[in-house]
Amino acid sequence: MPVNLDEALLISQRIDVNDPQPIVSQALRIAIYDECKAYEAYVRIIEKFGLVQPFVHIKESEARHYSALISLLQKYNVEVPVNDWHLKIEAPNSFIEACELGVASEIQNIAMYDNLLQHVQEADIRDVFYQLQAHSYNNHLPAFRNCILNHYSVANDVQGFNQEQVMNKIGEYQMILEDMLNGNMDETKLTKLFSKLNISMVSGAALGAAAVAFLNDYMNKQNKE
Repeated sequence: MPVNLDEALLISQRIDVNDPQPIVSQALRIAIYDECKAYEAYVRIIEKFGLVQPFVHIKESEARHYSALISLLQKYNVEVPVNDWHLKIEAPNSFIEACELGVASEIQNIAMYDNLLQHVQEADIRDVFYQLQAHSYNNHLPAFRNCILNHYSVANDVQGFNQEQVMNKIGEYQMILEDMLNGNMDETKLTKLFSKLNISMVSGAALGAAAVAFLNDYMNKQNKE
């Protein structure tokens, strides 16, 4: 099976200004690779738990995101990365865990576009990135948060959680998102986010590489400051 020679870059979800690959190529390959990850993850969840919302709706949305990006890759003559996520992703153990991982994944996606937009200058690419980021923030993230609330509302007290605890968990995600967008991240917060993504969605090796790359990039920035 073909492999992505820039897999470390793709998984890091961060532009590397020292990479010989042009910025436009890096940005488009990173973006579409992440949209493939989301699509494959939601496919696995639907296969395990059935045609459940919001996963069915968001899976269709991810397909539209892919189409929007593929047009840009074709326009800028950028090679489409190999979609190998079906080899890396496993369905979560429970539906509520799937919803929680959906929240964490969308937060990570929003942060990814925030980084890409800091480097890309082309107006059409920026427009698409802004649109996709807005979809994640305004549509996908609230849908997964509501998924968590609805689950506990119906179950009343699943696995010992009450409504206050659920709201606290969602509040933690919101704080992580706000810190990411404001640039106020530390190792503990990043580890918390990646630990959520690690649980069931991605194989250990791939996820470990993502966490290390993300943390290394963060620490390099801190050292420069």
